[in-house]
Amino acid sequence: MVFRIGINTSRQTEFVDITYEVERKVEEAKVDDGVLYLYVPHTTAAITINENADPSVAKDILKELNKIVPFEDYYSHAEGNAAAHIKSTIVGVSVHIPILGGRLMLGRWQGIFFCEFDGPRRREVIGKIVGG
Repeated sequence: MVFRIGINTSRQTEFVDITYEVERKVEEAKVDDGVLYLYVPHTTAAITINENADPSVAKDILKELNKIVPFEDYYSHAEGNAAAHIKSTIVGVSVHIPILGGRLMLGRWQGIFFCEFDGPRRREVIGKIVGG
């Protein structure tokens, strides 16, 4: 099963928790055991798994990424969004999660985050569920 999740971001950089939407797609697929692959088809965005119990974790990650890769740093890229491309490369555009008993095998505090680095924009995440 292949699916898409649309995301509207509202800030230049932000983490959007998409865990609930992804869990719904896994439930709809009715796959007992398998693997979920998630992919972000954008060069200035990413996807990650991290703590979603405390929203300050995502804020801290963004804060540190912005320190490591500042928006203005004499980049050669003419569009003005080189920092977003670099952050996307650092974080990555795909994750995979085992499915067991029809549920994602996320840890107790883990959530799935779409990472916006060049917003606000209309974005999407593509998922594929493979049973086995």
